[in-house]
Amino acid sequence: MNWLIEFLGDPANWTGADGVPARLLEHLEFAGLSLLLAMAVAVPLGLWIGHTGRGALLVVLSANAARALPTLGLLVLIVLLMGVGTIVPVLIPLVALAVPPILVNAYEGVRGVDPELRDAAYGMGLRGRQVLFGVLVPVALPLILLGLRTAAIQVVATATVAAYVGLGGLGRYVIDGLATQDYPRAVGGAVLVAGLALAVQGLFAILSRISVSPGVSRRPGIR
Repeated sequence: MNWLIEFLGDPANWTGADGVPARLLEHLEFAGLSLLLAMAVAVPLGLWIGHTGRGALLVVLSANAARALPTLGLLVLIVLLMGVGTIVPVLIPLVALAVPPILVNAYEGVRGVDPELRDAAYGMGLRGRQVLFGVLVPVALPLILLGLRTAAIQVVATATVAAYVGLGGLGRYVIDGLATQDYPRAVGGAVLVAGLALAVQGLFAILSRISVSPGVSRRPGIR
């Protein structure tokens, strides 16, 4: 606790390019871009597979790949191949980490909708996209948001590896602190990352409460 107070209480840690606000913005840039790219790929694909039933094997393979993905090893490999001139080497492994939970939950959310509800929509004359976006997606929204929340927390926590290859973010405090035995700095960086992950979790809890219908939110979820 004393190390944390020492780090947060030092005015030098709140100004300049190495200050907490600047490192926080860098961290949010890595995590935010990665999550947006993963959403752009995984949400439409998961909805389509869940709606049509085609490509379910891809979901299974994606879920298994997420458990086996060596994020740090992949990052180092990409840096060796591409260098560190841009943030692209960091984005690739983070996107690869974020896609599986989003894809799986989008797929499971749509496939888990009561078949009678789906049949009723078709019986009312709705077709294709009307059924998907008008009926299935609203019911599947809790699971879709759960996948996004899981991916966001994983990305925020894992984005610290960017510092391992000389880039910025909150992980810079952890890596530099350990390298120089500046333990207040390392502890402060770790606490900031943990705090950011908790803030993201709280943000998604609020988003879920606002956007999900009360009747739908009581539907059992897959966790």
